[in-house]
Amino acid sequence: MNRSGRPLALLFAGLVLIAGCGSSGALDATSPRAVATPAVPGASIQASTEPASAAPSASTVTQSDTAWGRIWDTLPTTFPTIAGATVSEEAATGAASAVLTVNGQSPKDVAALMQRLLSGAGYSTIGLTGPLENGGYVVDMAGRPQGCKVQVTTAPTGSVTTVTVLYGATCPHD
Repeated sequence: MNRSGRPLALLFAGLVLIAGCGSSGALDATSPRAVATPAVPGASIQASTEPASAAPSASTVTQSDTAWGRIWDTLPTTFPTIAGATVSEEAATGAASAVLTVNGQSPKDVAALMQRLLSGAGYSTIGLTGPLENGGYVVDMAGRPQGCKVQVTTAPTGSVTTVTVLYGATCPHD
């Protein structure tokens, strides 16, 4: 290639590189996650192979302080989730890493499934509390590195179970 064509080739290569850094096609925080056949009363709930959160890159993920402790404002893409769970349209009563809803399943069943899913992902159970006055349950789990904590709260909200996840700031995030 002669010298006069080199700047044009470099410009074209730069444009291709920039175009490649655009949208990854990931879901945003308002998109439903774990798209699957919704659960129906009496059906067993299952784990989903979809990511729990289509989180932005770690450099843009923020954290919040809560009464429970400092949390990530999103879940990592590797966080286990329940098939049929969708992002809640209701705002959380405080900061949360995720607020999801599950149709037709009891808070007890959802809490037990999240405990199993997190155990399968390497977390250990610190405690399972419930039923609470509102009929909900709280699952506290510990992970790696030391100090990594996750709290999952389930509560009945009409015909759905609301799942609020607090994912500790010392836990790894992508």
